[in-house]
Amino acid sequence: MRSIIDIVDLSTDEIDALMQTASDIIADPDKYADACKRKKLATLFFEPSTRTRLSFEAAMLELGGSVIGFSDANSSSSSKGESVADTARVIGCYADIIAMRHPREGAPYIASLYAGIPVINAGDGGHCHPTQTLADLFTIYREKGGCNDLTVGFCGDLKYGRTVHSLISALAKYHNVRIVLISPDELRLPGYIKKEVIEKNGMEYVETKSLEDSLPELDILYMTRVQRERFEDLEVYERLKDSYILTAEKLQAAKPDMCVLHPLPRVNEISVDVDADPRACYFKQVENAKYMRMALILKLLAEKDEPEADGAEDFVESELLKCSNPRCIVAVEQELKHRFKCTDKENGVYRCIYCDAKAK
Repeated sequence: MRSIIDIVDLSTDEIDALMQTASDIIADPDKYADACKRKKLATLFFEPSTRTRLSFEAAMLELGGSVIGFSDANSSSSSKGESVADTARVIGCYADIIAMRHPREGAPYIASLYAGIPVINAGDGGHCHPTQTLADLFTIYREKGGCNDLTVGFCGDLKYGRTVHSLISALAKYHNVRIVLISPDELRLPGYIKKEVIEKNGMEYVETKSLEDSLPELDILYMTRVQRERFEDLEVYERLKDSYILTAEKLQAAKPDMCVLHPLPRVNEISVDVDADPRACYFKQVENAKYMRMALILKLLAEKDEPEADGAEDFVESELLKCSNPRCIVAVEQELKHRFKCTDKENGVYRCIYCDAKAK
């Protein structure tokens, strides 16, 4: 049973095929109006969401299917202490496919092991958000004609920004993509992503603190919100929250065909005076997300009864290794075994299979 937990679960050919399906849905929506008739999507949102949840629901309804689920963890049995695994087992009895958002990193992966139906990760903590990445790629594809030969700037919260992590992993699949990382020191991109994704794939990149100096060279500017919910120390959040604010005046230095993207919600990192600029593509992303989620739902349901490819990743268990991430699902569900994959044999680096944090 195939699930999509991370964008790396999809090959470049599969992503391109999804974009072709999404384009066909836009061109001929009536063709897909009954594609999911009598199928049910369960939206399990343990964390607040507007766009992602409603986008998934709109996607399923426009495919002729129906939707069940919840938008608040307090209305589910998790508030009584039910494990993610047990919740997934239960929902697997009612639905044909699941979209799950959870504040604990690795929770959708756990669900995929027990649900018996496809699970789509709709965001797990600061870890992954693959369908937002599909929306990002589709927007780049529609606006720039493809995803190759681009200079892409990421600005803001690069440490906790799951959309940033996922999009960088996806862009590594394409050719001649240069990355510009714009952030304060406290919110720099995690070192393991630079080493194991950017450098491993031979991508050129630079790190800087200056948005203004970077703007003239960018084809894509991906702005992000400094996420209050990811900070344990609110004083640090207050100090960093307004690190970067894109305004119409600053945008004058950018290329006339540069695209401004943002996964939303925005707070004040993009001034409303940018909205009227034709380079502002963040609301186009919202619409494109629906079409890519429609395409993904169709793909996973079509493959539901196919045998899973023989490619299960190897992992190790050891009493000497523990996940170092307090936001990982293993930190709260004590019966879960700590499991790790070796990502650097030479230096003995092991990472948690649930959240990718380095073992301690």
